[in-house]
Amino acid sequence: MTIETGETLAASRSPFLQHGATQPVRWMPWGDAAFERARRENRPILLDIGAVWCHWCHVMDRESYEDAETAALINELFVPVKVDRDERPDVDARYQRAVQTLTGQGGWPLTAFLTPEGEVYYGGTYFPPRDSMGRPSFPRVLREVARIWNEEPQRAQDAVRGIRERLSTYARAEAQPGEIDPELVEATVEELAEQFDFRYGGFGRAPKFPNAGAITLLLDHSSDTGIEWSARIVRETLDAMARGGIYDQLGGGFHRYSVDARWIIPHFEKMAYDNGVLLDVYARAYAAYRQELYRRTARGIVDHYFDIAPRLLEQGGFPASQDADFSPDDDGDYWTWTSAEVAAALPDPVMARAVHLRYGLDESASSMHLDHSRHVLFQAMPVEEVARRIERDVSATAELLERARITLKQTRDSRPTPFVDETVYSGWSALVASGFLAAARYTGDQRAAPVALRALERIWTEAFDPKRGLAHRLGDRSAGEYLDDQAFFAQACVDAFELSQHPKWLDRAEQLLRIVQQRFADANTGAFRDRPVDAPAIAAPLEETVLSIADSPSPAANAVIALTQLRMAALLHRPELRERALTLLSAFAGTAPRLASAAATWMRACAFATRPVTTVVVVNDADAASDPLLQAALSSYRPRTVILKLQPAEVEARELAPELAAMVTAESQRAYVCVGNTCYAPVSDADALKKLLLAS
Repeated sequence: MTIETGETLAASRSPFLQHGATQPVRWMPWGDAAFERARRENRPILLDIGAVWCHWCHVMDRESYEDAETAALINELFVPVKVDRDERPDVDARYQRAVQTLTGQGGWPLTAFLTPEGEVYYGGTYFPPRDSMGRPSFPRVLREVARIWNEEPQRAQDAVRGIRERLSTYARAEAQPGEIDPELVEATVEELAEQFDFRYGGFGRAPKFPNAGAITLLLDHSSDTGIEWSARIVRETLDAMARGGIYDQLGGGFHRYSVDARWIIPHFEKMAYDNGVLLDVYARAYAAYRQELYRRTARGIVDHYFDIAPRLLEQGGFPASQDADFSPDDDGDYWTWTSAEVAAALPDPVMARAVHLRYGLDESASSMHLDHSRHVLFQAMPVEEVARRIERDVSATAELLERARITLKQTRDSRPTPFVDETVYSGWSALVASGFLAAARYTGDQRAAPVALRALERIWTEAFDPKRGLAHRLGDRSAGEYLDDQAFFAQACVDAFELSQHPKWLDRAEQLLRIVQQRFADANTGAFRDRPVDAPAIAAPLEETVLSIADSPSPAANAVIALTQLRMAALLHRPELRERALTLLSAFAGTAPRLASAAATWMRACAFATRPVTTVVVVNDADAASDPLLQAALSSYRPRTVILKLQPAEVEARELAPELAAMVTAESQRAYVCVGNTCYAPVSDADALKKLLLAS
């Protein structure tokens, strides 16, 4: 059995499962064989859900799953099953919910004890190897959970029924219909203002997660209304994150979240789904506010991907994650610095002192919990104040600090490096591609667009099937199809179209939306399920309908689909696409207000459906990349704007909607701007177009 199951996991494409194959636990992969064995032997299943980037998964691996005595206990009492949450988001979503209803907590590692039918009767997250801090040891939990199954089976079944009833209640509340109304958006904006941390930026208290959807919603609100307080929330939050330790001050890119309220001490893993949406919002914010910090931060995210996966970017695609640690005993050592390490890397004492001042190495707030001598770098002091302290002028100090940053990065590169998972998941790569396209569009980063378009082209070529949609993992049809992948890729296609104006991207988006309608539609609500209706369900929980509208933290797929339908309806003058979006939004209109800030992407879609949309139509025969009018439109930030370029030499008016056909006549280059039902006189100058978009 050990050899058979080990070889099965070893053959997996998941780095997390491959590591499981080296452990003394006789892990089986998620599949029919594990459940058949559990039923045949009447054993409960121990389900471990984790990920290669997960710090506490590594800790529990080392303490328990790599311990011979604990492994022997597991092998004797359970059918152990290991799941990669990145590989099987549908499995993770359902078991997270079940454990949360039982304990009030979720996260990774997720440790669930299942009946042979796959239903949870006990669970938790991390269990320590010995009794500590009020938590029972994992061996004690294993023995007691197995004893209940064998000696008190009714107690286990009662637990199953209780969890099932609570999950049913949750499912009924998940998609409550209602009327979409712009006042829902206003109410959410007001709630975000109440949650705003006026001291440190962001929303709520520690731990703090970036909420790109909420920031973008407020960015749009401030652009729409000119209200200063909503702009203040956006700027202070983006400023705090960009200057904090959650942003990698040496290599660029954002860590997953901050354990403190000041954004200084992060959980160090870097995720595609975070960096994609954060790149998008920083690029948009730069276009809206023209703050250099936002352009630098966006460029830093792009730099991060070129740094950690240059060959993958050249092939097409973006890595899924970078691990927090390089070993189970590591606690951020790759990312953090001692004063002695800085001195060794920077023998110039003035440069070293400047780094201490700039990056807070003298501050206790930046010290690591387990080793106070190690510090997270954050922008503790403005360059101007550093210059005053070291008695240099500001420009010389800025140059000194940049040389120091490059040197420290080179020194860090020589350390053992946390693992980069180069698995290309279709949806996550699409989110990063959208961020890269936003960087090209709003900040002028010329490196970004070719990389994004190459990634999208490769995913389409290697993962798309005209009947099934996009496979979750590149080149692996057995990985299945999920709503997130279809939604995020369709969104990226519309982003790619607006930048390139190549019609194939709209064609691809439309194909995906059609497949979503065919394979994911829930007959009872008008919303879309997270996995295809016809997908096999080898365990009872997979039969549950999941219709999520919450951003968690990647944007909710149902909301992204509604936004994409609305954008395409405006671009193509297709009213049936708008009607589908309205139906989809209405399916959650009773639920979304209760979620408020957690449903920010739905609120953005609601705003798109209920407020005026700006349409920019550029008419001339120039190439998209060299068209000054098109570039002026693309680089100007305005909420709910769609951009279409028409080339009279290549387009027949009869192929267009009447509203567009009327614009193709005549020969001079020009741009039309229509806001709702009001159209302005055409302009032929790029600066005039920018002013019109800003003022209208």
